[in-house]
Amino acid sequence: AAVNELLPEARYQRCMVHFERNILAKVNPRNREWAADALKAVFAMESRDKALEKAESVAKELETRKLREAAKCLREGISETTTYLLDDYPREHRRRIRTNNMIERLNREIRRRTRVVGSFPDGRSALMLVCARVRYVTSNEWSTRRYLDMSRLGESVPVAN
Repeated sequence: AAVNELLPEARYQRCMVHFERNILAKVNPRNREWAADALKAVFAMESRDKALEKAESVAKELETRKLREAAKCLREGISETTTYLLDDYPREHRRRIRTNNMIERLNREIRRRTRVVGSFPDGRSALMLVCARVRYVTSNEWSTRRYLDMSRLGESVPVAN
């Protein structure tokens, strides 16, 4: 809700891995391997339209196997899980932005640094440490590894900024 309020034009990308886990949690063990393979096929599609079509066929098959909750979950979340397939994003970025590994890695780093301190005298000191760590990680680790090559965005970068 906060993102929609503050950034109404922003697109939401749900983590593909967590989405798959949510669906597989609603699938009985006998059908789990088939469902996992079917979901992988959905996310292997080259375009968003084809992924949505494949997802609908998988949802219908889930329903024939009496897995209505899994089919419902798939239908409700597939559009926000395939945002990375939009033509606005470079193909080279798709592998990186379809999950939230970047955010999880940053959160792990923040947790690691704050646990060493134990307790902070006030919230401001905790915020200062977290901001310093975020600045360090984003400027040193992410910029030297070229996690996402922003030059591939071309003319859309000034528009986004």
